[in-house]
Amino acid sequence: MIDAERFLSVVGRGDAPHHGDGGPSPDRSDAEETLDMCREAALRLLDAAARPSGALRGRLLDKGYDTDTVDEVIARLTRVGLLDDRAYAESAVRYCVGRCMGRRGTVAELVRKGVDRGLAETVAAQAEQCGMFEESAWELGRRYARKTVGLETAVRRRRFWSAGGRKGHDPGVLRRVAEELLP
Repeated sequence: MIDAERFLSVVGRGDAPHHGDGGPSPDRSDAEETLDMCREAALRLLDAAARPSGALRGRLLDKGYDTDTVDEVIARLTRVGLLDDRAYAESAVRYCVGRCMGRRGTVAELVRKGVDRGLAETVAAQAEQCGMFEESAWELGRRYARKTVGLETAVRRRRFWSAGGRKGHDPGVLRRVAEELLP
């Protein structure tokens, strides 16, 4: 989680000088106040849960902040390393693989969570090259092989194929898994 005070010490509380009592100076503009409020709202959202910039942007816009202010806050958070879409996407891919999802399902999940489609495709392609989605399909097959012991082969395969399709696995991989694990 992100500590708001740590962030503010790194990023600063704006360019306006502060009085000794800790309050903002009387000549501080509304734009600076709005920027600070938006920055603090962003920190609270990031403290609650990691988010990609797209999701954070949407939440801040929903709170009524204007586009320029939101973009400035997101750019600043990215510059100081508190917002990293690639790291978020890589973490989300590991989570999806743990849920036995395939490449197509993982990309859809990343986009749904606010990750840029191009980045989602790139991170998913890297995971696919590492064999993560194939291993995920095999794990799904092992689970369905255990769950469906005693049922007819056609029923076992149909259930596995349905689950694999819903989770976005490649049909070629599903075929190999079904042939080996569900005879």
